[in-house]
Amino acid sequence: MSQILLKEKAIKGVFWNTIEKISVQGIQFIIGIILARILMPSDYGLIGMLAIFIAISQWFLDSGFSTALIQKKNRSEIDFSTVFFFNIVVSILLYLILYFCSPLIADFYNQPKLVDLTKVLSLNIIISSFSIIQTTKFTINLDFKSITISNFIAVIISGSVGVTMAYVGFGVWALVWQSIIRASILAIILWVISKWKPGLVFSMESFKNLFKFGSKLLAAGMIATILRNIYSIIIGKYFAVQELGFFTRAKGFTDLTSLTVTSVLSKVSFPMLAEMQDDKKMLVSTYKRLIRMTSFVIFPLMALLAVIAEPFIRVLLTEKWIGVVPLLQLLCLARVLTPISTLNMNILNVIGRSDLFLKLDVIKVPIILGALLIAIPFGVKAVVIGHVISSVISYLLNTYYPSKFYQYGAINQIKDIRMILLATLIMTIVVGIVGSSIDHDIIRLLVSIALAGIVYFLASYLLRIEELRVVKSLIMKLKNDNNSD
Repeated sequence: MSQILLKEKAIKGVFWNTIEKISVQGIQFIIGIILARILMPSDYGLIGMLAIFIAISQWFLDSGFSTALIQKKNRSEIDFSTVFFFNIVVSILLYLILYFCSPLIADFYNQPKLVDLTKVLSLNIIISSFSIIQTTKFTINLDFKSITISNFIAVIISGSVGVTMAYVGFGVWALVWQSIIRASILAIILWVISKWKPGLVFSMESFKNLFKFGSKLLAAGMIATILRNIYSIIIGKYFAVQELGFFTRAKGFTDLTSLTVTSVLSKVSFPMLAEMQDDKKMLVSTYKRLIRMTSFVIFPLMALLAVIAEPFIRVLLTEKWIGVVPLLQLLCLARVLTPISTLNMNILNVIGRSDLFLKLDVIKVPIILGALLIAIPFGVKAVVIGHVISSVISYLLNTYYPSKFYQYGAINQIKDIRMILLATLIMTIVVGIVGSSIDHDIIRLLVSIALAGIVYFLASYLLRIEELRVVKSLIMKLKNDNNSD
């Protein structure tokens, strides 16, 4: 694929992936607010207790094969069919394991309701297995428009059902069925609009070749998933279910912001960079631009969310959720580095070094567990502070190989984004001072958000931050492309 064509597809990929995240996450955000106002923190706590089991199963279901298919240059239809049938078989096995282990999970948390919740919620694993290959093929082709449309329809329908169920008194089951209905509708739509159908073939040779690359990602992903969700296990085990509900909502808000940016970048940048893996100069140049652009977007968003956390929670979720505020502010600090860390790790997959990806994740285990064990006796807030510290250390570790291979480690990255950090700091100080002088929560929210945008872009202009010009050019490019279409 030529550089010009690749760039055009990447721009459209970014556009549609961003549209997906803004529309889908926006609708999901509104639905989440409505559900949170109806339901209790304990309902979210119960779902949070199951998060790690579902997350591990979902990761094991894919086993790194999607990434292996994207990274592989000479992929064939046999490869796709082989992975498809593997996914189906594994999903059934995983569901059966969770089904029969549901009493053990309930006993661990001392929550009898988890028996039935586990059996039903785990159906998502089987349902999701039917849409993995379709999503992978769309991703390879940078066709995020199809994914966007599918997700949008699924979220609208499932969200409507969830809100209705919550309103008539189904409680935590509203969250469960919302999740199942979304996965089902998404799978159906992707099958309908996708031209691909599996062939009746399973190649052991294809399986071995893909698993050679994917197995290391599977191990790394399992470790990362466990460490990412272990906070829910600890909080659910040692603290009140309401505390886990507060943590789950705080994590949901920060993930909505940080992981949305991460998801957009990962889905678009990985197949794009994979096409450049044989052109080191072009690869490194694009990689550096991605780091800067990511920082330009994520830093002010997370800083603003931390500053407006109190009026934000009080207005949207009501006073019963005020316990979310300190956890949300701390998690904003932890999540601000997540997208950059992801890019630093993804570059290893691009060049086929999933072994180093795994090695880095293994090194992080004692650091994260150590911080967690030290913090437990001091309460939930201390646990989250430990998470912030381990996130910073993880970022530094993730920059080791980029420094070694491309001379672009933490020091050079920080140098590149120092003006963005300064613009973010200026915005945070101004918004914090002005916001603290306003007593009315809604007015404070509106003023803070508007002021943040004005101050940040003005600071970026005065500091001559290149990414501001890039954003303007990208908007004009997309506008012209849409007009020409």
